[in-house]
Amino acid sequence: MTVQHKILIADDDASIRLVLSQAFGRLGYQVRATGNATTLLKWVSEGEGDLVITDVVMPDENVFDVLPRIRKQRPKLPVIVMSAQNTLLTAVNAAEMGAFEYIPKPFDLDDMTAAAKRALSRPVDAEATKAQARAARDERLPLIGRSAPMQDVYRTIARLVGADLTVLILGESGTGKELVARALHDLGPRRDGRFAVINLAAVPRERVETELFGKGEGDVGKLIEADGGTLFLDEIGDMPLDAQTRLLRVIDGSESNINPRTGRRPNARIIAATNRDLRALIQHGLFREDLFFRLNVARIRLPPLRDRTEDIPDLARSFLLRAHREGLPAKAIDAGALDRLKAYEWPGNVRELENLIRRVCALYGEDLITARIIERELQDQNPIPVESGGPVTLATLIERHLAGYFADQPDGVPPPGLYDRMLHELEHPLIRLTLTATRGNQVRAAEILGLNRNTLRKKIQDLGVETTRAKR
Repeated sequence: MTVQHKILIADDDASIRLVLSQAFGRLGYQVRATGNATTLLKWVSEGEGDLVITDVVMPDENVFDVLPRIRKQRPKLPVIVMSAQNTLLTAVNAAEMGAFEYIPKPFDLDDMTAAAKRALSRPVDAEATKAQARAARDERLPLIGRSAPMQDVYRTIARLVGADLTVLILGESGTGKELVARALHDLGPRRDGRFAVINLAAVPRERVETELFGKGEGDVGKLIEADGGTLFLDEIGDMPLDAQTRLLRVIDGSESNINPRTGRRPNARIIAATNRDLRALIQHGLFREDLFFRLNVARIRLPPLRDRTEDIPDLARSFLLRAHREGLPAKAIDAGALDRLKAYEWPGNVRELENLIRRVCALYGEDLITARIIERELQDQNPIPVESGGPVTLATLIERHLAGYFADQPDGVPPPGLYDRMLHELEHPLIRLTLTATRGNQVRAAEILGLNRNTLRKKIQDLGVETTRAKR
């Protein structure tokens, strides 16, 4: 390094101060570390340091109370915030207070040093470092979870709330895509505008254009309703091609929908969501590629619940409190029940978990939810009987899975496109396991599957199957 930068570290945990001091010292940086916010502020006010790395909760002050003072004294000083309070609110507050980066604890040392290098090498931009603090939010945020996959989601949301970009949210049914869209709206500069929603899987195809664009004479449609706010297009993969074409014309400005109240074109932020593979739909001519690129400006991918089972206790307890506030009996849940919930696959994701909790609160008289109750409910999720004395067939397993999926849907009716979704779920593991068995030999895999090699290659591409050949 041509310039020896100085890093100021503030954390009340001596072991973290030691680890970070040694790591940055080995990289050639000067380091000063303290266990309180008062000393950190003193150093900053004296002009020390080129970068601050600080914990949120300090013995004397919360760093979110300190950051505005740092910003006022030295608006160009980058600050990296780290915290064990790994919630969406922490990530958003860090971004809004002008922090360069938010890193949840426990952190990866390589991630921390990489963030520090980016902060110290960035061009100076006074506007980028200006504090963007907004009014405190006392209301409960909709997203719950402290797992690593959710930390990635929180950090992405925190970066996007202040940017008026089009966002595409990807994730399985029941993962909370609408909650993410609402968070982007409620935490962003358009929060005083309307959050208009259209679920394209639930609207009859012949009514989609009317719902979205209106039909005149007072029926303005969702696009104009969202003027000044956010238009959330849920399950965009189910939008008919004609409506896709018209939406594209509206986005690129070639079709002028006029808001009769303002006399101007509507100005709505578009957030779209889907549980389908849009690239596969493009390959089959079911989705416009140019519209995909217009929507896929910024992307958020939501993890399925089975990939973040450590969040299940927090989710379950939150759903219990929510159910009680809505008039259901108050319940507690024991450790055995939580362990059983964590062992389940949750094909319906967070929505299925919430429905189960509500059902238990309504149907059981016990004040404490035990593993026995959870086991009974999960067995009832798969009511298809298995023939005694015989093997469990693939058809039985699929029927059992589908029965649980149907039971979790509103009114027991899934959204359209079920056939394609089920084929996708079956084809991906079938092809992946066959390729694993043949050590990536596609010629042999095509022979086993009874497919033409070109057909197999196209399916591998459409489904995103890993094709790395294993070494013998």
